[in-house]
Amino acid sequence: MKNWTRERFSLAPECALLVAEIACALPGCPPIETVISFWVADQRHSFKVFKPLAQVVESDLPPSWMRDALIDDGTALCC
Repeated sequence: MKNWTRERFSLAPECALLVAEIACALPGCPPIETVISFWVADQRHSFKVFKPLAQVVESDLPPSWMRDALIDDGTALCC
């Protein structure tokens, strides 16, 4: 997942990257989702894949041209 993300969004090796599985108990949320966050020039970018990490495939990642749309202001990770 980390390699796919680095390649997809052309991230430098020094860019911080976090991949985590999150359990969600809220109605309508999948029971386990995968959250991917990366930082470029002090800006956090985040997206979710609504399945466990073991089930994620490369085509589940957003296209590279969406990188700016993934900038997270702190509210995007709410279910």
